[in-house]
Amino acid sequence: MVKKKFYVVWEGVRPGIYTSWEDCRLQVTGYSGARYRSFDSFEAAREACESGRPSFGKEPAKRPLHSVREASAPVPFIRESLAVDAACSGNPGNMEYRGVHVATGKEWFHVGPLKQGTNNIGEFLALVHGLALMKRELLALPLYSDSRNAILWVRIKQCRTGLVRTAANVPVFDLIGRAEKWLRENAFQTQILKWNTRAWGEIPADFGRK
Repeated sequence: MVKKKFYVVWEGVRPGIYTSWEDCRLQVTGYSGARYRSFDSFEAAREACESGRPSFGKEPAKRPLHSVREASAPVPFIRESLAVDAACSGNPGNMEYRGVHVATGKEWFHVGPLKQGTNNIGEFLALVHGLALMKRELLALPLYSDSRNAILWVRIKQCRTGLVRTAANVPVFDLIGRAEKWLRENAFQTQILKWNTRAWGEIPADFGRK
């Protein structure tokens, strides 16, 4: 009897846990920078998926983490899509985020600046804002982010920030609470994709302040 495998995709078309190699393959084939690995149990796969890195505690260390090398001619980005990004002056500092329609360059939403936020928080909030917009407007566009942390936090439905709550950043934490609540209460079909900055340049929603 063939032992069942579970597959974790950290970087791929749609990160997550898959119960067949065929489903996993569809997420990583042709995806520049894809990262994935098989596990012998769902518990080990879930732990590795939630931590954002391979778990060697319950799995043989000899099993490699698969990685797809950057292609010399990467697949072009999808123009009919929404890109999100954040900017923060200081860490923490004045934080803002926005969503931009890739094909037209039109700004679809812009929030902030908000006091004493961080860039990671802004990236997370931007992704959830984009997901909520897509669901509300019944749009089938994919959603691009250049933040691995934000994509992971959305996947686990939790903003894992180390920022300390103060009187000044209450609005930031209110938004985090609303975003986490939305993720817990809503299913979504929107495809979240990692923006390939190396191949395509800065994400269209970038604030241009680097």
